[in-house]
Amino acid sequence: MLKQRIITALILFPIALLGFFALNGAAFASFIGSVIVLAAWEWARLAGYQQQFVRIGYAAAVGLLLLCLYQVPALAKPVLLLGVAWWCWAVFLVVRYPSSAVFWAKPGIALLIGLPLLLPAWQGLQILKTWPQGQGNTLILMVMVLVWTADIGAYFAGRRFGVRKLALAVSPGKTWEGAIGGLAACLLLSFGVGLYQHWGWLHWLLAIPGIVLVVACSIIGDLTESMFKRSAGLKDSSQLLPGHGGILDRIDSLTAAVPVFAALLLLSSWGSW
Repeated sequence: MLKQRIITALILFPIALLGFFALNGAAFASFIGSVIVLAAWEWARLAGYQQQFVRIGYAAAVGLLLLCLYQVPALAKPVLLLGVAWWCWAVFLVVRYPSSAVFWAKPGIALLIGLPLLLPAWQGLQILKTWPQGQGNTLILMVMVLVWTADIGAYFAGRRFGVRKLALAVSPGKTWEGAIGGLAACLLLSFGVGLYQHWGWLHWLLAIPGIVLVVACSIIGDLTESMFKRSAGLKDSSQLLPGHGGILDRIDSLTAAVPVFAALLLLSSWGSW
């Protein structure tokens, strides 16, 4: 299994670097869109549909919606706000699981939920990529590093100090100590960046609550996918990535963190997007 994970990672890592940071315009939109379409194919399974024609049809529908969003940039902000609203609602669903399943357990409803979960993630990356002054790649790297740091910090803090369960019914392995450790790692990293960049008090005032919110949302993104997998009786969203599970298993935190991160940048009026 370890060998398989390493081989898969060695293949995917350069592809991901090329797709996220070397591509621009339609090529970037298509690359990210292909990832989201594959994730949609997986989501249909989590929503209770095993039939391939349903899963492929759903993925194709998501692909068409992404094409519409690319052709109509005016929809960007409403889609982003839809994503933020969904993740606010997801907090309630995760906290109240399994009783909250009454709101989404029917396959048709679960299938629809995939839209505010997946589309805003694509839209958020599009917004970040096209940010003024050529800052797109830097912003994408920032949100990814935040999510990765939170994940790594949570893993080690959870293993060393984890006692109190964060969401026992959803993901028994996650603890409050792990979540706090992940957040602390992100704040420590940001503190170092802030000192290096000579941030003023306004930067700190905006950055600290923003980091807390983005990290919290990344945790909710992870827990939300775990909730749907648990309800569907699945360990992984698919086996598309040998040794790593599925696409959703790799991007679940980013699907929540990216639209919230982009929305916070817009609200802060940083840049003039």
